[in-house]
Amino acid sequence: MREILPALRRWYGAGETFGLATVVGVTRSAPRAPGAAMAVGPDDEVVGSVSGGCVEGAVFELAQEVVRTGRPQLASFGYSDDDAFAVGLTCGGEITLLVRPVSAAHDPAFGAVAASVAGQTPVALATVLDAPEGSAAAATAAIGAVRAVWPDRTEGSLGTEGLDAAVTADARGELAQGVTAQRHYGPHGERRMDQVTVFLQSFAPPPRLLVFGAIDFAAAVADLGAFLGYRVTVCDARPVFATARRFPPQVEVVVDWPHRFLAATEVHRSTVICVLTHDPKFDVPVLEVALRTPAAYIGVMGSRRTHEDRLARLREAGVDEASLARLRAPIGLDLGARTPEEVAVSIAAEIVSTRWGGTGAALSAITGAVHGPDPQGASGASAPAISPAHTRS
Repeated sequence: MREILPALRRWYGAGETFGLATVVGVTRSAPRAPGAAMAVGPDDEVVGSVSGGCVEGAVFELAQEVVRTGRPQLASFGYSDDDAFAVGLTCGGEITLLVRPVSAAHDPAFGAVAASVAGQTPVALATVLDAPEGSAAAATAAIGAVRAVWPDRTEGSLGTEGLDAAVTADARGELAQGVTAQRHYGPHGERRMDQVTVFLQSFAPPPRLLVFGAIDFAAAVADLGAFLGYRVTVCDARPVFATARRFPPQVEVVVDWPHRFLAATEVHRSTVICVLTHDPKFDVPVLEVALRTPAAYIGVMGSRRTHEDRLARLREAGVDEASLARLRAPIGLDLGARTPEEVAVSIAAEIVSTRWGGTGAALSAITGAVHGPDPQGASGASAPAISPAHTRS
């Protein structure tokens, strides 16, 4: 939802009602992960995507319907259904969507949630997906009911005090891990029951990309990193190079010794570190610090000969072999890149491959699913068993 937020906030602020479709479950190969969103607003304006173009036409009509009726709906589209080809989902997977009307009347918490997402404040959104018809859960938990959960407060209710309490506890745990997934409860929040399906969507601050060395390659890497959704910081000890005018406006530029800056910076398991300094007096000290962090990726620029010298210096500094094995050097994938922009694409490709477990090989040269499962477990929830009254195919 983050990428379509400006339009959603504009419509919501103007008092308009729009249809918001969110991917809440996938099975097998699917083009978009849970949390991907598409919205249909006033004058049939469309923003976002839930399937890479496969089923957008059908979702557009469903979004119009929920705005007209005011009733949320679940919809499933998949290759195995006879009608799948009619909507164009031929990629071999199945996606489940929650399509609901959003306005100040339908969702009073949406404005606060959107402001938090835009301001990079952690927030989780819990939405009821399903409760068996005729059950006690159906009488208390309405499909489309929403509860917003921040680390220090909540807004909205899913139907019962017990369910709210259980979901709030789980949402805060998932938010701390940046997880988006389905969870199952009893009508009053009972554990180990499967009567109420709730979709927990985490909006954690974007992951960081730390670039050390304000060289020409750094500008291209920073630009592409920002495009991929990272919060980008470029750091260099040389003020003549570390100037804001050399980098995109959304990139933070810091003048400091790289190792000192990194030691004072919080690094998470999602953080990406690119060392482009290409100078032992800079890159060896910063790599000593980097290898003590849980960073997801540590890439280093330089030739193989330069890297051998770098490894020797790091060994002399006491860095063990297991830590050295974490280094991606030479940085990037073998694309034959030459220009700074091409090299940036090579580096970005390796970062994406590391994040999602890709091989880096040409898709035409391998077999199997194009869209593999989420290795982080954050969005791999399978599509729920949905009551026929709430299903479309």
